[in-house]
Amino acid sequence: MTEKGATPRFGTPHRHFRQIDSTNTVARELATAGAPHGTVVTADEQTAGRGRQGRTWTAPPGAALLYSAIVRPLGPRHSVLPLTVALAVCEVAEQLRPGVECKVKWPNDIHLDGRKLAGILIESRPQDGWAVIGVGLNLAIPADDFPPELRDRATSLFDGRGGVRNTRDAYMTNSASAALSERLDAWLGADAEQVLDAWRDRDALRGREVNWEKGSGVAEGINERGYLVVRLADGDRVALGAGDVHLTSF
Repeated sequence: MTEKGATPRFGTPHRHFRQIDSTNTVARELATAGAPHGTVVTADEQTAGRGRQGRTWTAPPGAALLYSAIVRPLGPRHSVLPLTVALAVCEVAEQLRPGVECKVKWPNDIHLDGRKLAGILIESRPQDGWAVIGVGLNLAIPADDFPPELRDRATSLFDGRGGVRNTRDAYMTNSASAALSERLDAWLGADAEQVLDAWRDRDALRGREVNWEKGSGVAEGINERGYLVVRLADGDRVALGAGDVHLTSF
């Protein structure tokens, strides 16, 4: 139970669906209707999951954590919210499978051994003071279950074989959901400098050549606003605050 006057914890209330179009869509509807901070929506399966840049997010039923949560009210401490969520997801993955180490491809794709393990989609309505955090974390997807175009770029925390999918689905996804709620609680209470420092320790791009729609260069980390700093061939530096950045090679 939340103490009087305290901020409600993530996961209270929690709505779970066997099948849903998108956890973010439902969470946005709940936020519009006045649902409190910390409300979580999860699902076994999504039929219209969404990622960044208008992409789709797909996963076999019961093989991934599909999680959305409401953050309200928004304030200055949420200025680096995408980076904050990425740190929480990394810690959850490492908690579920001790011994692995996750990195973050700016701004918030979670990588394991150079492949994408999880994605984050944050949708906000600042004028109404709320945001929805969407997380898709691959838990137990066999490599052959990824679409052909993703098999060399995506990965899962476990390989999904050996009975994992049928006997441990509910346990695994429930554990992942509870762990993510706990880590979000912790990280959203951190100040921006703590978030930036921790994120820099997990930076998958620093020192690597990257390209984007308007140019290319070498990634040099993030600045105090969480923007990606890139050194161009002529020595100038640019700070990227949006868009899609690709590694030239990994």
